Amino acid sequence: MMKGQKKPSAFSVLMGYAGRYKALTYVSLLLSAACGVLAPLPFVFLWRIIWEVIDVAPDYSAAVGITRNGWMAVIFSLIYMLIYVGALMCSHVSAFRVAANMKKDLLRHIAKLPIGFADEMGSGKVRRIVTEATAGTETLLAHNLPDIAQAVVTPVTMVVMLFIYDWRFGLACLIPIIIAFCMMFRMAGPAMAEDMRRYQNALENMSNEAVEYVRGIPVVKTFGQTVFSFHRFKKSIDDYGHFCLRYTFRCRKSMILFTMFINSAFAFLIGLALFLTSGGAQTADILVNFLFYVIFTPIITTTMQRVMFMSENSMKIDDAVARVNAIMAIKPLEEAEVKKMPAGAFVAIKNVTYRYSEDANPAVKHLSLSADQDQIVALVGPSGSGKTTAAGLIARFFDAQEGSVSIGGADVREIGKDELMNTVSYVFQDARLLARSIADNLRVAKPDATDEELAGALHAAQCDDIIGRLPRGIDTVLGAEGTYLSGGERQRIAIARAILKKAPVVILDEATAFADPENEVLVQKAFTALTKSSTVIMIAHRLSTIRHADKIYVLDHGEVVETGKHDELIERGGLYSAMWKEYQRAISWKVGEAV
Repeated sequence: MMKGQKKPSAFSVLMGYAGRYKALTYVSLLLSAACGVLAPLPFVFLWRIIWEVIDVAPDYSAAVGITRNGWMAVIFSLIYMLIYVGALMCSHVSAFRVAANMKKDLLRHIAKLPIGFADEMGSGKVRRIVTEATAGTETLLAHNLPDIAQAVVTPVTMVVMLFIYDWRFGLACLIPIIIAFCMMFRMAGPAMAEDMRRYQNALENMSNEAVEYVRGIPVVKTFGQTVFSFHRFKKSIDDYGHFCLRYTFRCRKSMILFTMFINSAFAFLIGLALFLTSGGAQTADILVNFLFYVIFTPIITTTMQRVMFMSENSMKIDDAVARVNAIMAIKPLEEAEVKKMPAGAFVAIKNVTYRYSEDANPAVKHLSLSADQDQIVALVGPSGSGKTTAAGLIARFFDAQEGSVSIGGADVREIGKDELMNTVSYVFQDARLLARSIADNLRVAKPDATDEELAGALHAAQCDDIIGRLPRGIDTVLGAEGTYLSGGERQRIAIARAILKKAPVVILDEATAFADPENEVLVQKAFTALTKSSTVIMIAHRLSTIRHADKIYVLDHGEVVETGKHDELIERGGLYSAMWKEYQRAISWKVGEAV
């Protein structure tokens, strides 16, 4: 946005998603404004009935206008309801279209973003923005917006009517309204916008940490840890609770005063009526006007409460739109105008530096490594050494800030997205399967795969025992009727999917991390089928899985510190040798041994 250019309002942004349904929103506003004029009219006719009854008393047979005024009150009430229903119908149709279009555009944009985007922002935050932020716009446009129009017009109509009958009672009604408005402004004024932003941040952080906690439950159960071992999750809950308590206590006095005064107009009316009648004034006229204002003032309470919630919801939508725009502002990875095709499956990373954010330390710095055609290359090193980052750069989950990454002599930034996806197959350490049939999960890699190809891939991935015990075999829907797979079984299905894809370059990111010993043996056999005629980049913490790798790169603090084969690195006595000794000590440890 150019300097000095006015930032578009949240409403104008939402109308941009409405398309041809935008007109329905404006029709809804007009109809709601008309309701604001109609709302007080039934009370006028009720007052006329009361006035006529008092005026003719005790000869009530002379009250000839009661029926007509009663029907007029009913007719205007019905007209009000019909117009309001029409306003809501128009606003709902438009609101649903806006929410749907916003979610579609957001998901389309996210689909274009690099996979590393979700890791950086946090999957919990992304999910909350996609689901709750877009759904929140429906509440504003479908309900709050019509109420806004009515809440603006109704007070104007009310003020006029308050002073038509008896300006003294009208002024008495305005006093609590003014005080209540001042109290409301203290709660829902400009300061609340910052509070709303902090509130949404706290919710997002809690949602994000909750997702990470749920993913880590197997580790918690395995090692007997409690929820308090997840300090970030607990801290996010505590931060949210502390913020809500501080905000609640800060608004407590204002909210009490607002509620008290907005519901106390009758007390001011009673006090004024007693004052006016104490001097021997005409009590009949004062009583009639008093009754009118007693009947009329409940509208004041309803209107002011709408205005208060309108302000709060408007701030929520401003914040939601800002968060959606923040994602939409993230640019996808640039596509080269002239795309290149990889001439082979050899991989090269040359002098690459990458930071996840501008103020962060480099995840990898001046990193150089290579994998020749059909080689098995392993990346090992301490946690946080840059192994997964290096693998992500090859698959172009993100682009390096310095240096280059190439496959088959072509820079990954110059390879078309579809071609790169067909060239690289990535098996994550925590395999994710869709809640669909196993066949559907496999066909993600190759939509036109035949049943014979699916069966061959499953057999090569050592999945025969899994398919054999499932009630409907390959057509069994995962998650349905209690059909679930273990971590190692899910990993074998993911490997079958990669085998079906037949990508020239395969990246295995700690693919045996969640496998038990029995599954690990089968996963290793599946690796053998997967790595035939492919260049393999393998990340592993279990060093036994990479003993026979053609080349091992040892990373530390984002740099390559050692290179060679297993035996060479052991003889060298460096970091890899120390890691191997530690690994051997860990696997040979027995219960009851001294620490």
